[in-house]
Amino acid sequence: MKRSTVNDIMAAADDMIRSHGFTLPPFAYWSPGDFKARVADGSARRIADARMGWDITDFGAGKYDELGLFLFTLRNGHLADLERGRGMVYAEKLLISKDEQISPMHTHVIKSEDIINRGGATLIVELFGSDDAGNFAEDKGGMVLCDGLERPFGPGEKLKLAPGESVTLNPGHWHAFWGEGGDVLIGEVSTVNDDVTDNIFREPIGRFSEIEEDTDPTHLLVSDYDRWFT
Repeated sequence: MKRSTVNDIMAAADDMIRSHGFTLPPFAYWSPGDFKARVADGSARRIADARMGWDITDFGAGKYDELGLFLFTLRNGHLADLERGRGMVYAEKLLISKDEQISPMHTHVIKSEDIINRGGATLIVELFGSDDAGNFAEDKGGMVLCDGLERPFGPGEKLKLAPGESVTLNPGHWHAFWGEGGDVLIGEVSTVNDDVTDNIFREPIGRFSEIEEDTDPTHLLVSDYDRWFT
């Protein structure tokens, strides 16, 4: 993806988020130079280490409007706390799925998550179950919680979530999602998030995009942190 495209997506996403009554935290609006200085003096080291912030991906396919996702990690805990069972064991994100923009089929090994339609159009969540080893199983369904109510799903079933509705997904729930009839603002509330190692895709695709630096970044992506803050 071109950096200029990333900057445009950030601006449009910020507008959509504000239109639904949400405001991103102050660190969302730091310039790259300000962020780097705050990491260097230690005040923002926790934000960088937890990989909180802007995250825009085309999954390495180069067709963002068809296969892509906008995310902003608002808060994120520690895997060590999760292993101990106490401390900051949770994470929260905002996501935007554009109309017919696929977030591809995947599952997680550690993370459980609530996927919540916070506003906009209908959110489609396609579900499959796992085999005994946790692998994708095209002939298996399972059971999920929808707004606290248990419901079974068949293999390949497509849940339709209207604004305000949600689904709880656990490790082994294979899922893909997209907007139907327009763009959707999505909330994600989960256990500690690790996007580097805990996304298991059905197809061999990349989680992060390669960025072509055709202009300066407005704000840094989480995938920029290693290069900027080493």
